[in-house]
Amino acid sequence: MSELVIRTDGVELATQSFGNPGRPPLLLVMGGMASMLWWSDEFCHRLAERGRFVIRYDQRDSGLSTKYPPGRPGYTFDDAVDDLFRVLDGYGISKVHIVGFSLGGMVGQVAALKAPERTLSLTAISTSPVGMDTSDLPSSGEAWMEHMSVEADWSDRADAVTYLVEDARLTAGTAHPFDEAGTRAFLERDFDRSGGYLSATNHSILFGVGERWWGRLNQMKVPLLVLHGTADPVFPVEHGEALARAVANANFVKIEGGGHEIHPGDWEEIISAIDEHVGE
Repeated sequence: MSELVIRTDGVELATQSFGNPGRPPLLLVMGGMASMLWWSDEFCHRLAERGRFVIRYDQRDSGLSTKYPPGRPGYTFDDAVDDLFRVLDGYGISKVHIVGFSLGGMVGQVAALKAPERTLSLTAISTSPVGMDTSDLPSSGEAWMEHMSVEADWSDRADAVTYLVEDARLTAGTAHPFDEAGTRAFLERDFDRSGGYLSATNHSILFGVGERWWGRLNQMKVPLLVLHGTADPVFPVEHGEALARAVANANFVKIEGGGHEIHPGDWEEIISAIDEHVGE
């Protein structure tokens, strides 16, 4: 694993890469309030072993990238999309395969629409279609929504970690047992590396997708793979199905019993699907 901090346009973006830079590049974009560490080291290594040059990065207000005062993010959703290309420019990469999870899948959708000449393919995991009315799709699960209505003290390590352990429990799927001890240990490490999660609350701004992207999904020409757990309580599986229907020739793969997560028990299925989608 190699590290690179990309400094451009007044922004610092912390990145890490795995594998041979001479292989086809694959960029991982994580979801809201989540650093790049949510793409597990082992998951990244396994992707790289399939002959990919894998890059992950901290979006603004997460991990070691540029942070802003809580409630005053100095960026928009479109800036988050541009950051994706800033990462590519920092590595000298002209074209890339994008894999986005949750909010990262939304960033990936707009990146593919904005710069199809730089997007070799898109894999969208556990996400929702951007720029279309989703009011007819199932809403998030009641238990998770009740949890979200309670505000954690994001500046307090113990409170923030406990809150997010419960969040992970509520968003986990039904196919595998929940690893509370492992989840807590990971969150403690992630909290310490990030210097706390207070600024990460700014990611709520990233759900404000601009009007310019509304009604555009049917224009996507980039090969699209949609992966979605059948037990996802954040974006129920119908959201993934709607995204796949909106884009011509998209492939849709259900992760049976999968939640709003990339569970180690599902890695082989997920990685194999990405590998087949990306091709040579």
